Amino acid sequence: MTDTHLYQQARLSRDPRFDGSFFVAVKTTKIFCRPICPATLPLEKNVEYFVMAQQAMQQGYRPCLRCRPDSAPRSNPWQGVLTTVKRASQLLHSNHQLNISDIAAKLGISDRYFRQLFQRQLGISPKQFQLFDQILFAKHLLHQSNLSVEQIAQTSGFNNARRLQIQMKKVTGLTPSQVRKQQRHIEQDINLTMAFRPPYNWPHIRDFLAARAIPVIEKICEHSYARSFILGDCRGWFQATFDEPNNQFSLCIKLDNIKSLAQVLRNIERVLDVSADIQAIQQQLKASGVPHELLSEGMRLPGIWDPIEAGCRAILGQQISVKAAINLVSQLVNELGEKSPDGHYFPTPQNIATHDLTFLKIPDSRRQTLKAFAAWCEQHPDGEIDDWLTIKGIGPWTVAYTKLRGLSSPDIWLDTDLVIKNQLKKYAINAELARPWRSYLTLQLWKLA
Repeated sequence: MTDTHLYQQARLSRDPRFDGSFFVAVKTTKIFCRPICPATLPLEKNVEYFVMAQQAMQQGYRPCLRCRPDSAPRSNPWQGVLTTVKRASQLLHSNHQLNISDIAAKLGISDRYFRQLFQRQLGISPKQFQLFDQILFAKHLLHQSNLSVEQIAQTSGFNNARRLQIQMKKVTGLTPSQVRKQQRHIEQDINLTMAFRPPYNWPHIRDFLAARAIPVIEKICEHSYARSFILGDCRGWFQATFDEPNNQFSLCIKLDNIKSLAQVLRNIERVLDVSADIQAIQQQLKASGVPHELLSEGMRLPGIWDPIEAGCRAILGQQISVKAAINLVSQLVNELGEKSPDGHYFPTPQNIATHDLTFLKIPDSRRQTLKAFAAWCEQHPDGEIDDWLTIKGIGPWTVAYTKLRGLSSPDIWLDTDLVIKNQLKKYAINAELARPWRSYLTLQLWKLA
């Protein structure tokens, strides 16, 4: 089946499993929609399809005010796209305060080469992509949040309300006040929704996170997950409440720096794995040999807030039970973590590196590994995780586990893990057939243990 035929079937049935995977642009109205839009279905001859909302906007289409494409689950349309362009798109999406030169510098390439590469791969310039992404993010906040227009301009990268008004009017034909329609009372908390494509196996991700929760940082209830966090210079807290009937999470967020909102949302999105292409993942897992009747439908990859926290958890968890590891991590947080209004924040690398850590009842070699790791992270804030292997006491498993949960890399295969080894004796699994989703294969086999 071609992509066009698949898109046609999905839009005609308004299948929520494809929400955010593509967008439907209507030639007669110059409006583009999500495939689940409740509006009257247009004739096939009057539509065209785009895998990215920014591409539809480049062609002059305006986002639908009824289904609001800015609220769709994000997709990962990166098959056949160079890793550099994939990373560039993610940086543009998460860092609205950075300009094109900043992004190119982070990628280690020249401005000119960056622009040429991006245009050639995606058919849109990085500057246009960034502008459209900022507009969509601002529109999302205007619809859902109680933030003022000035605050929304700041967090979406426009710096002031006047510039947001000019650009939004130019791109969508509407001003921020027309999008919002009415003034809202500004509250301290930020309340938004975050959509996902069903099925979403909430009980699995809830129970997985609950078994590994740090009590003074994280709180897991039957239908929600909450935690405090530090992201750069921003300190905050969020709660995500599972809303299965509407295929979304309801978010409540507190921040001390509103400019960090986009990055915070992207990290929540990663931790809860809401953008997973679950249909494609499950097909690959079945092909790899996971018995169909044992496949856990809608399983997601439970993330850890950042790689440093994931690395500390992995080091302290070496060769002991999950419960014992969480006890050690909790001691670390209680002793060295900065207190927050809702408990504690995870300790900074500096706090760990400069403490003797004698309160941790672990072998001294592991204590020294943790201190060396923290010192390395403090000295190399943008360092590569693979370079952790130069630190005495850190091996390939720790690096792989951190990539799996701290970065949510989708293709990590922990074949040296004892549980995985035992599962491979029980099931005829060909892990190569699960590429590029072997992280999900790892999770499936852990669950079957």
